[in-house]
Amino acid sequence: MPLLLIVLFIVVPIAELYVIIQVGEAIGLWPSLALLLADALLGSFLLKHQGRGAWRRFNEALAQRRFPGKEVVDGLLIVVGGTLLLAPGFITDIFGLILLIPPTRAIVRSLLKRFTIGRFTVVGMGIPGGGPMRGPGDGPARDYDFDATAEEVPVNPNGRESSRELPLIDER
Repeated sequence: MPLLLIVLFIVVPIAELYVIIQVGEAIGLWPSLALLLADALLGSFLLKHQGRGAWRRFNEALAQRRFPGKEVVDGLLIVVGGTLLLAPGFITDIFGLILLIPPTRAIVRSLLKRFTIGRFTVVGMGIPGGGPMRGPGDGPARDYDFDATAEEVPVNPNGRESSRELPLIDER
């Protein structure tokens, strides 16, 4: 883990600076700055577009009462990809585009699945007598959950919440 942090915080920025300098020498300062700005704008557009799609698919999965695992992973990869595209640098832009384009994101998702399969075990859901989802009429899931109703208390013109005041409890 410390080696990974060293790579992330020391080696990647140095490599980014090197690549930016090399691109600047090859095409010039202003075109390389324009390219970095265009990457950031493209990243924000793709993040918005792909993020909305992932959010829609997530809500559809919930509406169909199925576990939204793929949708959650897609959302996470989209956020990481958008963040990488917004960060200045060409190396992070390449990895950001890989995570934001749906076909390459599917490849990364399958690699993540292959890497994590068998490394995690779900022991229990903590809900007595049932699966992970309960319907609205199934009653409380745990003994400290309560089904209740609420009503809004109108605000009086004098700023107090209601015309009747609750007595203050003196705990001396």
